[in-house]
Amino acid sequence: MSEQMLNLAVVGHTNTGKTSLLRTLTRDPTFGEVRDSPGTTRHVEGARLRVDGQPLLALYDTPGLEDSMALLDYLEQHSASGERLDGPERIARFLASPVAQTRFEQEARVLQKLLASDAGLYVIDVRDPVLSKHKDELFLLSLCGRPLLPVLNFMHSEQARTQEWRQALARLGLHALAEFDTVAPALDGEAVLYDKLAVLLETHAGLLKTVKLDLQQQATQRRHAAMRLLAELLIDAAALCLRCEDDEGARNAATVLLQERLVARENTCVRAMLQCYNFGPRDVLTELPHFDGQHWGMDLFDPEAVKEFGVRVGKGMAAGAVAGATVDVLTGGLSLGMGTMLGAVAGGMWQGAESWGGRLLGKLRGEVELRADESVLRLLAVRQLRLVHALERRGHAAQQPIQLSTAQATYDQAEQLGEQVAWRERTLPEALRQARAHPAWSTLDPQYVVGADERREQAIQRLLAQLLTP
Repeated sequence: MSEQMLNLAVVGHTNTGKTSLLRTLTRDPTFGEVRDSPGTTRHVEGARLRVDGQPLLALYDTPGLEDSMALLDYLEQHSASGERLDGPERIARFLASPVAQTRFEQEARVLQKLLASDAGLYVIDVRDPVLSKHKDELFLLSLCGRPLLPVLNFMHSEQARTQEWRQALARLGLHALAEFDTVAPALDGEAVLYDKLAVLLETHAGLLKTVKLDLQQQATQRRHAAMRLLAELLIDAAALCLRCEDDEGARNAATVLLQERLVARENTCVRAMLQCYNFGPRDVLTELPHFDGQHWGMDLFDPEAVKEFGVRVGKGMAAGAVAGATVDVLTGGLSLGMGTMLGAVAGGMWQGAESWGGRLLGKLRGEVELRADESVLRLLAVRQLRLVHALERRGHAAQQPIQLSTAQATYDQAEQLGEQVAWRERTLPEALRQARAHPAWSTLDPQYVVGADERREQAIQRLLAQLLTP
């Protein structure tokens, strides 16, 4: 093991979230086993964090301490009269005794790993009351002579006893601690955790700073990748155009095809978003709106779905039509122009065009073009932004899937509120308006050729810049 690598033992009472902490810090949802039952971890497991391929931080998940009170009694009973041993010496003697392999085997694994580490992270479920067993655990761990940083877990619970734990830790001489909810960590949670460790481990401060800066860079890269995925989705959706005969049957068939292509494209984006943050389909709730690996449950083209996300709808959609398509009439030299009937849909097209008069409509002949309504584009942007917001604040130990319909409250209170306002109310970005005139830019077009038009990539870059700086 490299001398430069920092070794941390994750310790604590059983079922407090030690494995969950490892999953979140390593962004590995498959690390160890997480269950809402005591004694899930029975052996020491490890993981390494690397920067530029070099392992800088080793984290070790240890079994939960279950019988610290009895172990302390044993240590007291087997101390020779007048013998003066320091803490690590007492622990070393215990580890060499037969009971370390039998009655106190689990505690022995924890203490042995802490002795071999540079420091320990003591994970606390702040929903639990402070009991004598916890104080005995902390005293027992302190005998190892290693810096110990308490980590307060489940901070967002209504049953959290944060102040009670803070006071108890201070009475035990542990004044430095970190608040880190493994299910819903703060955006700067890891950075704060490593900053606190750097205070306790001055000789490793530079290494911890390197790890922290790398984590921040990774976060920036993930967000850039997510916004790139969204920009590509929106360009594809805005540029998509289907042409058909100007009759009800053809329009209905084309509308269904338009819907299917856009839904499939959004599904592809969602899967890529989840992969970008190292999550899977099971991390999104399978209810309205939902993604179950096959489709979103909420109809992308339903006016009620649009309004559910706070997006303003056009007159045609508000009237109850469900196609979500803008209809342009092509008549050779005579055209109403793209966007003339914005908000109209196949089922309610004529209602949206009544202002043009029956006489003009009667003269129109030829084909029609269907494009995604502007409201649909806004909805795509808003709910993908909400998904990114939820993924950035989700720990990899979280067991409950994301429910976008209830994530709105926290999203509205966040700094990203400006993103929603922009997509709900303001004019569509110029890049999307430009894409409307270039159907060949959409990868959903059977005639699409990769790299055929460099202006598509330029539009994506402009839109990406706007998404990254709302």
